[in-house]
Amino acid sequence: MSSEVYYLGVDGGGTSCRARLCDASGNVLGEGTAGSANPRLGLEYAYANILAATYSALAVAGVDRSILSSTYAGLGLAGVAQHKEYELVMSHPHPFADIALVTDAHTACLGAFGGEDGAILIMGTGSCGVAYVNGEFHIVGGWGFPVSDTGSGATLGLLVLRHSLLAFEGMAEASPMTRDIMETFSNQQQNLVAWMDQAKPRDYASFAPRVFQHADKGDPVACQLLTRLAEEAAVMLRRLLELGAPKLCVMGGLSQVIEPWLPEDVTSLTEVPVGDAMDGAIRLIKQRQEAA
Repeated sequence: MSSEVYYLGVDGGGTSCRARLCDASGNVLGEGTAGSANPRLGLEYAYANILAATYSALAVAGVDRSILSSTYAGLGLAGVAQHKEYELVMSHPHPFADIALVTDAHTACLGAFGGEDGAILIMGTGSCGVAYVNGEFHIVGGWGFPVSDTGSGATLGLLVLRHSLLAFEGMAEASPMTRDIMETFSNQQQNLVAWMDQAKPRDYASFAPRVFQHADKGDPVACQLLTRLAEEAAVMLRRLLELGAPKLCVMGGLSQVIEPWLPEDVTSLTEVPVGDAMDGAIRLIKQRQEAA
């Protein structure tokens, strides 16, 4: 058994899991990746990927797995906002000295501002806002598509599909983009419905890049939809400011492309993150140790 103390930060999303191993001084020793670590998609599968990413980080660091008994792990996992999944993960056997668990959005917020007060809006396939103020977290949105996740890629996909269908039937403004979208379904409404019956949030989000592409060409409908999406994001960002956050970060796959569309009152307060979700996860477990 190792006499040294190590820290592990895990960023477990619905698509992939990343792990970063550090020594007691904060020096990064190794990183590893694996598949999805969202326990809502299967607890055993999620934990297997957490361990796979961890083992990969150990291999890069050139250390034996025996050090895990003196490794303190911070876990930021998608899907643990629900009490059931949180308890399942916390009660699952693990090889670590101790663990701390929050959602991946929480750890992203901790990492973005180095543990200082601030708020993030994650805009990817889904969306979620998190503010960290005076040692407390506040959540805005993030409850899942389609009832929540406004300002997300999936929502943008839904908006463009709905508008394109209305335009095809003469009930909304048509444009090159709407015609392009309907051609995807061979201009058959029933084909879109058949697709919808099987579609996941990521499938809706797959249409988001096409909206940006058409907007770059001046497509009026694309520009309208992006203005609407940006305002949805701005509403979330303003709420995070109301909760006391002094500064903002916009993160995720849409963060850079949506920035030109965001209103100035929120972009004037946005900053580049100083760290990532793995940094935040390590900070989380250190906070747990300090509070013990």
